[in-house]
Amino acid sequence: MREFWIKFRRKLGMAVPGLVVIVVVIALNFVGVKQLDQLGPLLFDTYQRAAPRPYQDAGVRVVDIDEQSIEKLGQWPWPRTDIAELTKRLTDAGAAVIAYDVVFSEPDRTSAARLAERARKENADPKVIAALEQLPDTDAVLAETFRQSPVVLGFFLGRGAKGPNVEPKVGLAFGGSPPNDLNYIFQNATQPLPALREAASGLGSVSRIGDTDGIVRQAPLIFVQNGEFLTSLSVEALRVAQQTDSVVVKTSDASGEIGSNGQVDPVSVKVGDFVIPTNVRGEMWIYYTADAPQRTVPAWKILTGALPPAEMERLFGGQIVYIGTSAPGLYDLVSTPFRDREAGVMVHAQATEQIIAGKALTRPDWAPGAERFALALFGVLMALLLPWLGATRGAVLGLVMVGGMAAASWLSFRQNLILLDPTYPILGLIGVWVVGTVATYYREERQRAYIHHAFDRYLSPELVKRIADDPSRLELGGETREMTVMFCDIRSFSRISEKLGAQEVIRFLIAFLTPMTDVLLKRKATIDKFIGDAILAFWNAPLDDEDQYANAARGALEMAERLKSLNAEMAAQSEVPWPGDVAIGIGLNAGPCCVGNMGSAQRLSYSLIGDTVNLASRIEGLTKYYGVTIAIGDDLQKHIPNFATVPLDLVRVVGRDTPELIYALLGDETMMLEPGFQGFAENYAAMGVAYRAQNWDRADALLAETAGMAGTHGLAKHHALMASRVAACRETPPGTDWDGVFGATEK
Repeated sequence: MREFWIKFRRKLGMAVPGLVVIVVVIALNFVGVKQLDQLGPLLFDTYQRAAPRPYQDAGVRVVDIDEQSIEKLGQWPWPRTDIAELTKRLTDAGAAVIAYDVVFSEPDRTSAARLAERARKENADPKVIAALEQLPDTDAVLAETFRQSPVVLGFFLGRGAKGPNVEPKVGLAFGGSPPNDLNYIFQNATQPLPALREAASGLGSVSRIGDTDGIVRQAPLIFVQNGEFLTSLSVEALRVAQQTDSVVVKTSDASGEIGSNGQVDPVSVKVGDFVIPTNVRGEMWIYYTADAPQRTVPAWKILTGALPPAEMERLFGGQIVYIGTSAPGLYDLVSTPFRDREAGVMVHAQATEQIIAGKALTRPDWAPGAERFALALFGVLMALLLPWLGATRGAVLGLVMVGGMAAASWLSFRQNLILLDPTYPILGLIGVWVVGTVATYYREERQRAYIHHAFDRYLSPELVKRIADDPSRLELGGETREMTVMFCDIRSFSRISEKLGAQEVIRFLIAFLTPMTDVLLKRKATIDKFIGDAILAFWNAPLDDEDQYANAARGALEMAERLKSLNAEMAAQSEVPWPGDVAIGIGLNAGPCCVGNMGSAQRLSYSLIGDTVNLASRIEGLTKYYGVTIAIGDDLQKHIPNFATVPLDLVRVVGRDTPELIYALLGDETMMLEPGFQGFAENYAAMGVAYRAQNWDRADALLAETAGMAGTHGLAKHHALMASRVAACRETPPGTDWDGVFGATEK
């Protein structure tokens, strides 16, 4: 449990960079970053293009002063008499409202009065001038037509010097306090001529402010000019169509909700029977349709009489009719999510359509909070889980989370017409993954560097690479493992040291230890330490080694063979001091050991301790006594039954009460299969059994039978030792309580 909490705290620390990313992204969301804030609206544009509002005839038409109409009827502006005729024909067809996305701010340039004035300046015939002065004023004619028709006129609002205020046809009522921080606050206005204003049934603003990228996604419904609240052309068109004087703006404090800074925001605009939700700037989101040609009628078809009365009534009877222009030269084109160049009048028309159809897009005031909550929740979750999952599985989790948030955003739009922006939550998740992965990579690189530093001296490059690639295979805290331990020592090293100088001893040891180390590393050994001329090595730590016993045995045999070749090579050179035929003793033992980082707080070393280690050291010390190169313990011999081994003695080593049967390791499986070896090994083992059973005759017979092969396999000293023991015991029997155990007196 303690190890779990240590690991948990370490993983928690690894989550800190990701948590910092979440805090930074939330802060950026509060502050607002122009480039990032544009991503959400662009995503909403994609939603609209993927699933546009289905066109339904909601009782809205657009009369388009298009290029073809200008070609047929003359350049714009048209005479006011033409405008009057257009208005009259639409009124006669039964239009509920005729809303002009045009500001008639200047007198008609073709009026009779202006022509008479021009003629007078040019000294024209007085009779012509008099005739012109008798003609009716065209602006007055248009005003009279407006007076007899349900007409709504547009005006432009501007910022800068304070100008004359627009006088609305009806005042706005408020459900709550008036908004105190609208985005659409203006000081001056460009208005229609006074006579036209007075004759019109409604006045509405045609001012538009696109987003920072110039795309018109929202339509403002309410404006403020010098403290006076005004409505848009679409709101006025709806009001006049319903023949109501009621426009009510509900604000945020109507239910007692006021911002922390005392800000009062609009919530909705009610026009007659229609309630239009707005954002805090008094805008409605426009849900555009794809191109719908049936919505639009070219102006020339009406003015030229191309449409018969019945068709006029079918097209315009009871309709809210917007009149505007799509001609490029008249500069009333805007960018929308669907088109780069769309007629500005279409914004008013589509806004009115969706209000009537009840298909309004909304971005509720709770949406930003929900998005920040999602960012915090999923970001923190990602930051905490990433250290446990790793980069690949973390990426899968991140993709699932990102996909889930994107799907939730899309479904909220598709099913509920609610706009939820997943931009910041997705950016937060990506940031957490990137920073977490980089931090993990940096940590793993440091860990690999530590592992290389810690184990390069002990392990083969292959093993070090395996640990570095998968540090989870490494347990550094200390653990008990079944291991194989080797001690190797140079025989008579003290006498060698007497003959050589200090520098020569070092050079000799390097020449000896380097090839021995190469053999051990090749056999997957871990080099624990060099103790002067001695080598301590072990197998099965820090990585598991299923063939540890065979690897240890082969390593010892190969060391003995390598030393033979070294003795021959060194005798033929003079650069490196080499004291004749160097001999070694190797002790091997297998059993449980405690292995891990050991030492003091100032210095740690990866090493091992245990009875298995101590016994391996004692076995190595006995090799000289028995005259063999490699001696092994009983437990190891049981794990390598196919290797060529013979028992040496039952020994009670110094510092240990339990006796150990030790063996000489003579060769690998190949020697075991040599003719006569198996019989020799069986007889040699039987000789030891007979000796410990005090069967001296049987022991002598077996000694005689094995004498030849014993010399061949390097057991001559041991064979002579056992023969002398049998002779001594025959002469002086040891007694019935003798157990045949040899008590070693030296380490």
